[in-house]
Amino acid sequence: MNTIHFVGELSRGMDVRWHCHDEWELVYCTAGEGCFRFENGLTVQYHQGEAVAIPPKELHTNSSTGGFSNIYLTMDTPAFPYKTAFMVDDDAQGHMGIAFAQARFYYLSDMKRRELVLAALGELISSYMILFRDNRDFSGPVEDIRTLIIQNFADPAFALDAAIRQMPFNYDYLRKQFQEKIGLTPLKYLTNLRMKKAKSMLTAGGGREHSIAEVAESCGFKDALYFSRVFKKYYGCSPSDFVQKNNGK
Repeated sequence: MNTIHFVGELSRGMDVRWHCHDEWELVYCTAGEGCFRFENGLTVQYHQGEAVAIPPKELHTNSSTGGFSNIYLTMDTPAFPYKTAFMVDDDAQGHMGIAFAQARFYYLSDMKRRELVLAALGELISSYMILFRDNRDFSGPVEDIRTLIIQNFADPAFALDAAIRQMPFNYDYLRKQFQEKIGLTPLKYLTNLRMKKAKSMLTAGGGREHSIAEVAESCGFKDALYFSRVFKKYYGCSPSDFVQKNNGK
């Protein structure tokens, strides 16, 4: 999840030939402007300070009349709840651009265990893109549910279904609207947030900072055994095996 495999930089470009990647490609424009065109007819225009996310195996080209510069990276299975290419604006402080630049720096460095920083930056960049896009595109009931989940996902007492049913709309309508806009059901969106936090906690400090029970409770699970079953279904291994695998033990 959110693993950065390659980072490159284009100092000045006018046209990039048709191509595709086996992984998500994220492109941050550092200067100029341009337009991505896709085989399916979709076009995505962008300017300096904006980033474009391109799904795997989507044939595309990048062109500009005035030229562009960018930092681009490929990422394995980022936690995007979207299925098509999308563009997001950076915030006023340029946090997303800073994260892309840091990814470029550490990818080129020979520092020991630099992969730990790259993993954290991959998580940060994907989170920025979700945050900035969600805050632009979603409003009303869908945004209310999303905010509710983000605020409560770490609470073991949080009852998602009960919370949605208390809203002044039909439950099935809300669930359908959420899935259409976000790309996931409310429950899967909740589970995704919990699993991302669990992965982060199990990676921190070589996996020695927290017990499995502590991680489970901090990620909104009352039962550590149930948490372990969900984690294994999500990542393909138990939490303890994940710690051993990712810390060379």
